[in-house]
Amino acid sequence: MNKILAALISSLFAVGAFAASHAGAPMAGASAAAKPAMAAPAAKAEAKPAMSKEEKAAAKAAKKEKAAAAKKAKADAKMAAKAKDKAEDKAEAKAEAKPMAKASAAK
Repeated sequence: MNKILAALISSLFAVGAFAASHAGAPMAGASAAAKPAMAAPAAKAEAKPAMSKEEKAAAKAAKKEKAAAAKKAKADAKMAAKAKDKAEDKAEAKAEAKPMAKASAAK
């Protein structure tokens, strides 16, 4: 039994070492094809015109407003869900109270 466990553990380490050595290394054919593809995004980024300070500030403000609006919408949805739950609980309590009132009135 010990020999089987030892063989299993050693094969696990061997597979792990093999996978680790090949995980980051692309194949020879793939690396040659990837170089021109990787150069294109870099060239595209350089071709982008620089934004002025005003444009950067406007973009930052728009991003901030969008985040605030999303946060407010999330809070509103949460509040609406709480109100709905509260109304449902109130309706259930009212529905339960009616039969009890009828029963006590019948006595």
